[in-house]
Amino acid sequence: MATTQKDVTQQTQGGTPQERRSTRPEQAIRPPVDVFETADGITLQADMPGVSRERLNLRVDGNTLLLEGNVQLDMPQQMEALYADVRSTLYRCSFALSNELDTGRIAANLKDGVLSVTIPKREELKPRKIEVHAS
Repeated sequence: MATTQKDVTQQTQGGTPQERRSTRPEQAIRPPVDVFETADGITLQADMPGVSRERLNLRVDGNTLLLEGNVQLDMPQQMEALYADVRSTLYRCSFALSNELDTGRIAANLKDGVLSVTIPKREELKPRKIEVHAS
């Protein structure tokens, strides 16, 4: 099925650039996210390489889903990086969720740097087959 904007909408960072810089010393980068819809709900897949489960923050506030993750760059002892092509170690993005989704039953899985978040549709809004009886 095609993804629809009514189910999930990615939000932009709020505030002016100066406000964002003053409240966060490090500029967050938006991870690439794919959104898939089925009859049962939606699935978001966010590429967050270098983020461990312990450094991942996934939360719902009202109808907003927030994904945040900190990259942990491990350097062997006695080694110093001369150059690192890393713009930021903080991933952040948020989504406005439709009222059709059941945010109380969100499931998340992190594997090989890909975060998969499944949000089912509310039971009363799922398509269902109606049995017809002969009289």
